[in-house]
Amino acid sequence: MTTLIIARHGNTFESNEVPRRVGKRTDLPLTAKGLEQAHSIGRYLKDQKIFPHTIVTSLLQRTKQMATIIELYLDAKPNIIEDARFDEIDYGVDENKTEEDVLQRIGSQALEAWNDHGILPQGWFADLDAIRAAWHDVGEQSTGSTILVITSNGIARFAPSLTGDEVAFRKQNALKMSTGALSIFTREQGEKKWVCNLWNLRPS
Repeated sequence: MTTLIIARHGNTFESNEVPRRVGKRTDLPLTAKGLEQAHSIGRYLKDQKIFPHTIVTSLLQRTKQMATIIELYLDAKPNIIEDARFDEIDYGVDENKTEEDVLQRIGSQALEAWNDHGILPQGWFADLDAIRAAWHDVGEQSTGSTILVITSNGIARFAPSLTGDEVAFRKQNALKMSTGALSIFTREQGEKKWVCNLWNLRPS
């Protein structure tokens, strides 16, 4: 059995701040709440006796901070790898803009297409095929073990390509993962497709 755990980093905006759409060019640290969310994921994995052998982060500090905290809850020290493929996407001219500003520029239809179908709006930059390939690659590299990837929402939403049927997955699940949430995919030995056992759980 191979297990792939996906965690979205915790909060990067304080409760009194207006959230902004931050991508790979905006490297924010976690807030106090974001750090708490990392502890919640660590406790969940410990309680469920799910201990990743490897943790993959992006190059962004919000994912690396999560890894440092989650590691505290594991039975053995995991191998920690930084991989730029799991950085957030580049939101172009909408980088670091409020959702109101983003909506005004791209319109509700484009935003709904992104949220519901993973269709990239004009002016945002990402190689979606390469993102999907990265998920399959990290899955192949972890054969027979348990791996945790800590990433951002724009990257995590393409992990369901592992199932081999993204359309069916989207009919049953929202693509967006919440901050501080995790998802779990497994694959039996000899199988090509993955099964999504858990999607977008935010441990308390």
